[in-house]
Amino acid sequence: MRRQARSPSENLEQCGHCHPHRDRAGAEAREGTQGWCHRWPPLADASRCGLPLPNRARSFRGAIAAAILLVAAPAAADGAPDGGAGNAGNAGNADDGGAPLVTCVEHLSEGARRPTMKESLSPRGVSGYAAELRVVIVHGKGEVVLPDGFRLQSGSDAAAALLKAGFVIPDPSGGVAPKVTVAPGEGGTSVTTVTLPVVPLPPKPGRNLLELPPLPIAISRASNDFVTLCTAPHPILVEDPIANELDPRIKPNPAGRPQREDWPLARDLAIGVPIGLALVALGALAYRWWARRPKVVKAPPRIPPWVSALEELDRIRRSSLLEEGKRGEHFDRVSDAVRRYLGARYGLETVGLGANGLETTTGEMLDLLKRVRPPIGELPRIKDFLDDCDLVKFARFTPTEEHCLDALASGETIVRKTIPVLQLPSATDGAPVTRHPEASS
Repeated sequence: MRRQARSPSENLEQCGHCHPHRDRAGAEAREGTQGWCHRWPPLADASRCGLPLPNRARSFRGAIAAAILLVAAPAAADGAPDGGAGNAGNAGNADDGGAPLVTCVEHLSEGARRPTMKESLSPRGVSGYAAELRVVIVHGKGEVVLPDGFRLQSGSDAAAALLKAGFVIPDPSGGVAPKVTVAPGEGGTSVTTVTLPVVPLPPKPGRNLLELPPLPIAISRASNDFVTLCTAPHPILVEDPIANELDPRIKPNPAGRPQREDWPLARDLAIGVPIGLALVALGALAYRWWARRPKVVKAPPRIPPWVSALEELDRIRRSSLLEEGKRGEHFDRVSDAVRRYLGARYGLETVGLGANGLETTTGEMLDLLKRVRPPIGELPRIKDFLDDCDLVKFARFTPTEEHCLDALASGETIVRKTIPVLQLPSATDGAPVTRHPEASS
């Protein structure tokens, strides 16, 4: 916030140290740039109290200020310790009446060599604007300058002394932070350049000659020891930001900048949700493709033909065809069950005649059964059964209930007698043992 401009009369009333009619002895006792107030009251009243100066007076005032700087700079250099000295910085003044506050205490390990340090600070600055102190340090390769950064605790004596001298260290998060760059040097050394921003804040308006007190520079050595170097005091002429304005006015605060909050959950959701949806879509497409693949249909286990024939004959026996008087149908179903069994049992479909047990005639079936090896022992019974079935089917013979039951029993006998026999090895002497399949089921 810029200071509010006052009228010339108000300035003269409130500026007692330069007013020709107020506190003349106190004005003569001041040093530095204030020492010439009593010699040039008009210029002092105008310059110290914020009044505009004529062009001639401004140029004359600039010449006097330059001469004062030339005289004050050697005096400060003679009174301040050299960059190689190890004295502590003093931010207190003699007229304060209190003990001086120390801003830096140099520390070197016993037997350690002090690194070479060169410093530079701009001789002029603006109140409230950062000025950069550039420090170049030549040290060993195993040493690290400012390993933890440049920090001054707000409640420490060093920070209080720096503030009393009219300087503050800006907050690194505000955009102006110390910079450290390392480059290889000659003879196996390293050259570290440290740029420290300092903000001059003089306690009085107008032009002020301030002295930057020594600042600590910490160096970590390879032996885990720490070395603290102190910079030399540096004078700087600080100008008022509105020194060149004829009619300074209060300027409004700058427009607020948009504040962006960091929401980790929202950021993670914004990244994770699209990725999750993409993975779900890919999974759905993969499942759809997998579901549409050609499926291998496994054939159901083949039931042996003798099992199917015996089940069919048992269903015929338990049916109510005889009670209903359907003896012809009863006879036909028994004949079909036995014929189907003989065709499947002996593979009549594979003979090459294009016929099976149901489509072949009695003569064709008998001819095919005669070719089976080993010969079928029940072939005469099969021939009699088939002849009886043909008699009922083609000769329009009406069978009695006894004929139906006899045909059913004959069919069951044919099936049971022609079931293949399993040859199992004997457990005692290895001889094959004949076992009926029905015994194992």
